[in-house]
Amino acid sequence: MSHDTPFDRRLRRLRRDRAAGRFADADYLHRLVADELLDRLDSVTLTFERALVLGAAGGLLGEGLRARGIAVTYADPSFAFAHAAGGVQCDEDRLPFADSGFDLVLSIGLLDTVNDLPGALLLIRRALVPDGLFLAAFAGAGTLPRLRSAMMAADTVDGGIAAHIHPQIDVRAAGDLLTRAGFALPVVDSHGLDVRFSGLMSLLDDLRAMGATNVLEARAPRPVSRYGLAAAIADFASHAGPDGKTAERFEILHLLGWAPAPSQPKPAKRGSATTSLAAVLKPR
Repeated sequence: MSHDTPFDRRLRRLRRDRAAGRFADADYLHRLVADELLDRLDSVTLTFERALVLGAAGGLLGEGLRARGIAVTYADPSFAFAHAAGGVQCDEDRLPFADSGFDLVLSIGLLDTVNDLPGALLLIRRALVPDGLFLAAFAGAGTLPRLRSAMMAADTVDGGIAAHIHPQIDVRAAGDLLTRAGFALPVVDSHGLDVRFSGLMSLLDDLRAMGATNVLEARAPRPVSRYGLAAAIADFASHAGPDGKTAERFEILHLLGWAPAPSQPKPAKRGSATTSLAAVLKPR
């Protein structure tokens, strides 16, 4: 099976390369997620020594890890980001690292645009030592509803439907993927963040600076006409509040999983319970 769809690998690298020069102009989501990942790491009692960070943009995550005494290796699909961080350029579903090379792997804002996400998670799990920890965060299902509505308005004017926003992963699917990849004790949760924009073009400008614009593979992409763009701008503005700004939603999905180890707690054997569920739920 080919794993070169639905995302264009070359376009993904190009978009991130172009974002490298102005990433700091719109790194507010990155900063928020990096702080959240570090907070979750601090809640773990184990000590880590060698971390692989998938996503070299900004360097915030690596700085936090080094401040905690952890050696950091960066990997990123963008040459510009990888080179600036002294890391490795590679796609997450084509990791070049040896098995059991790290006791911690973190990923920030990338796994939602990987062609072979099950394969990427499997490679991440193999890169971990037994009882190694994986933490990740990326935009999940429910992200950018106003942009989706605006692009539908543009398509209505232009006559036809085009894929402007890539498929999004929800909590349940993410949990299933962690389990399929062989992670133990998987945990997935999400939280939403509303960001207010003065208009559609302001949102698109921030997405470009993040390297987060459309990277879906399209052999003959149909550009949005000026009439379609006007309809999209009007649709986005129709949701504005009293201050003239429109709130756009970002749903941040958080993943946690452990590389299996004999010392980890195991689920009880089927039929070993001493109390029936019916008895527990029976009204007093």
